[in-house]
Amino acid sequence: VTDSTTGATNCPFCGNPTVMTGHFSGDLKPDIVIPFKLDKKAAKEMYLKFISKKKLLPKVFKEQNHIDEIKGIYVPHWLFSGKADASAEFSGKKVRYWADSNYNYTETKNYSIHRSGNMSFNYVPVDGSSKMDDALMESIEPFHVDDYGVPFNPSYLAGFYADKYDVDLDASIPRANERIKNSAIEGLRRTINAGYTTVTKVNSNVNVASGSYKYALYPVWILNTTWKDKKYIFAMNGQTGK
Repeated sequence: VTDSTTGATNCPFCGNPTVMTGHFSGDLKPDIVIPFKLDKKAAKEMYLKFISKKKLLPKVFKEQNHIDEIKGIYVPHWLFSGKADASAEFSGKKVRYWADSNYNYTETKNYSIHRSGNMSFNYVPVDGSSKMDDALMESIEPFHVDDYGVPFNPSYLAGFYADKYDVDLDASIPRANERIKNSAIEGLRRTINAGYTTVTKVNSNVNVASGSYKYALYPVWILNTTWKDKKYIFAMNGQTGK
């Protein structure tokens, strides 16, 4: 018994992996899958290393039988590629201090800094599962599609859990555009030299040209913990270990 988005799971009686191939066929078939590079043993080791630095962590987070519940899940993502035409104005400030035998001096110089440029973006990911917190998925990026992404084959799902998307393409476009715009402005900001004491964005304008998209499955190790009626989710990038 599963819900409507489950695409791969394990039999609760015998433990055999089961793939609902109908959930990954036709228009629902992913273009790309990034196979797990790190196994469950590595995920447990990195989780234990992570929590070892937290001396006040309650015992429930460290119990071995609980840690064994770490699950490998293929999380659906939409990958957007396109171009952005961006411009921005920044306010820069240079502050200098000095003193002599009579006074302390402060000199402040203000600058208006203008930047513009065209940028290309490849494989900007947007989480396609409503079950997964978007901020959590973005916190374990990047996933390296060019190096490790392969054409989808259901055999990669065996032994793991997998969901098909329930956040469709149209619903994901605004988030993709927002990520592209933020990255474009940050790209312009990085061209400003380090000689300023502070740099503040005044205004900006970014036009995103529609491009291509792909449907992909990303490998993620997940551990859910409940403590004092609150739910805590630990996630690890199954490719890089982040």
